[in-house]
Amino acid sequence: MIQLKNIEKYFRSGLSKTYILKNIDLTIEEGEFVTIMGPSGAGKSTLLNILGMLEEPTDGEYHFFDEPVHKLRERKRNDIHKHYMGFVFQAYHLIDELTVYENIETPLLYRKVKSKDRQSMVAEVLDRFNMVAKKDLFPNQLSGGQQQLVGIARAIISKPKLILADEPTGNLHTKQGEEIMELFKKLNKEDGVTIVQVTHSEKNAQYGDRVINLLDGWVATDEKTNQ
Repeated sequence: MIQLKNIEKYFRSGLSKTYILKNIDLTIEEGEFVTIMGPSGAGKSTLLNILGMLEEPTDGEYHFFDEPVHKLRERKRNDIHKHYMGFVFQAYHLIDELTVYENIETPLLYRKVKSKDRQSMVAEVLDRFNMVAKKDLFPNQLSGGQQQLVGIARAIISKPKLILADEPTGNLHTKQGEEIMELFKKLNKEDGVTIVQVTHSEKNAQYGDRVINLLDGWVATDEKTNQ
């Protein structure tokens, strides 16, 4: 599904380069559940943003389902992002002025899904997440856990092949965090969704198949979990 070859991200300052990522070679197969770990400043979020086509690497090659992302125009990259990917953020990134229903519906509007189809798709997801009673509430009327559920519902509404999650339980209580991770595991095992998460939590890492540890922008280790 994903192949990175010699991916680098750096900033120039005069003649020197400040590296955020260096010599990243990585393959992620469809259906994997991959965790990216490492200390602050290791390049975790930058790598996730490159995978999600939110940032471009300075050098290197990125293939997504054999498409050479590094050679594509921005419009084509945006199309791939919209049709194949769902993002879950630590800070939820919900739109305050929209209801739960409208937040979840937003990706379908970008994809120009017909009104009738949107209604049935949103209704299905609301039911799946037990949020039918909250569909007309606004984000500030929800708990942190409920807001994150809305964020995940929005990420999966268009049935993405890949979910990219940046510290998805970072702002949640332990029980809420466990519920989110169980949901990810279910999406991965039952729906076959490929998941790449960034986390500091060793416990969350064990929900996946594989842990990649970054250190100073390098891949320090890449190992299977003891599932």
